[in-house]
Amino acid sequence: MYYQAIQYIKFLIKSTNQHGVHSPFVFNLITKCFYDASEYESYKLIYNYKNALRKNRTKINVTDLGVGSQITKQQDRIISEMAKNAGTTYKRAKLLFRLTSYFKFNNILELGTSLGIATQAMSLANPKATITTVEGCPNISKFTKSTFKKYNLENIQVITGNFNDVIKNLIPIAIGTKTLDLIFFDGNHQKEATLQYFESLLETTHNDSVFIFDDIYWSKSMTEAWEIIKQHPKVTLTIDTFFWGFVFFRKEQVNKEDFIVRC
Repeated sequence: MYYQAIQYIKFLIKSTNQHGVHSPFVFNLITKCFYDASEYESYKLIYNYKNALRKNRTKINVTDLGVGSQITKQQDRIISEMAKNAGTTYKRAKLLFRLTSYFKFNNILELGTSLGIATQAMSLANPKATITTVEGCPNISKFTKSTFKKYNLENIQVITGNFNDVIKNLIPIAIGTKTLDLIFFDGNHQKEATLQYFESLLETTHNDSVFIFDDIYWSKSMTEAWEIIKQHPKVTLTIDTFFWGFVFFRKEQVNKEDFIVRC
């Protein structure tokens, strides 16, 4: 937590808003999406979904395949506590809704379903999208699948398993039939694992694909992974919002640029 606090202070010093951005693409993204203050009807559904989880006292046994929770190491956890401490925040879920709508993402992969707060937001933004979400813990996966069914979220496929194994099976499908528009990396916050997922999934990208990495300042090693990703030759543009790192592959981007933006 100390590391994150120091990094956040550095972020505040370096970051800017739309006025410090000279890229038309990034300027439009910030003003029309990041800072969009519209009150969409779906926000109520996102709030109700998360609020229901925060009231749910169901206890489940959790298997952590990544670094696990920074809040608790208990295997038996209550859904309400998970929603409070580990689930996507309401603010970020709304942003993910806007991003999915703004870019019109159709083929989406999420690594780390958890309780499905982020997944629901993406589903609401584009009910016609094909969303594949991967959860390592069987009990969480079972619970979230039933929750999606309860809320009639029919465009989501939940896969239970180790990320590496699932990715190996998904890549031939992606490059054989359709590429991925968005990949949301929201699980296993470890340097080597993150870099491995990134390298493997590069095969599924097209010019307008977007990668979003959650918690790039989770730890020093996670930040190191983020810095390595930024330097990859296929990456043409990145945006650091502190809690998320955005990666773009746009060939229209003549000069490689990295932005740090308050969001």
